[in-house]
Amino acid sequence: MSVHDDLTTVQRCLDDLSRSVGRLEQQLGSGGLEMRRVRADADHLRESVALLRETASGPTAPPVPQKQQLLTIPDTPYDDSLWIDTDDEGLGARDRHAP
Repeated sequence: MSVHDDLTTVQRCLDDLSRSVGRLEQQLGSGGLEMRRVRADADHLRESVALLRETASGPTAPPVPQKQQLLTIPDTPYDDSLWIDTDDEGLGARDRHAP
């Protein structure tokens, strides 16, 4: 059985469930906490199957990740002017002594 057939079967079952919940609401009333939870759960199932159907109708193969380009980092030293306003990590500022 294909995924489409399985989803169609599940959708039919959810339709039956929805009709049955509707009949129960008529008999028991829709104001009770239990009945509201059953209705909410049935609606949630319907939404989940709709999302699953959208996902299943999309591409079947996962997307192939694109090859990332490698960055070449030069071996030449950095320009010292880039580091004028920084502190040596863990050593404090250049013009002050540690306490």
